[in-house]
Amino acid sequence: MARKRFETIDGYIATFPKNVQYILEEMRKVIKESAPGSEETISYGMPTFKLRGNLVHFAAYKNHIGFYPTPSGIEAFKEDLSPYKSSKGAVQFPIDKPIPFELVKKIVIFRVEENLAKKS
Repeated sequence: MARKRFETIDGYIATFPKNVQYILEEMRKVIKESAPGSEETISYGMPTFKLRGNLVHFAAYKNHIGFYPTPSGIEAFKEDLSPYKSSKGAVQFPIDKPIPFELVKKIVIFRVEENLAKKS
């Protein structure tokens, strides 16, 4: 079955139940506030923020919110992320537990600094 294509983050968020929409809106707000000047888009079918290249992606699944801050973002915060299921470039926050938005904020700020330090 083909995944639905979304034009906007609003369109993506609208397809989820209210409780998940709330989490996704909060995630979006935290990322936006932590990455001034970043651009919202959809990439790989997921809400994406760009600033001198990909910054972070996030997505909702049945039992978790996926957060994709690239391998460097995972590595830099691996201690803080240890309670969560994670892989090289992703972490899963269970939907039925509080999302660690303060940690998301720190990771996004780290990614912003990393991307801004790149030679353009």
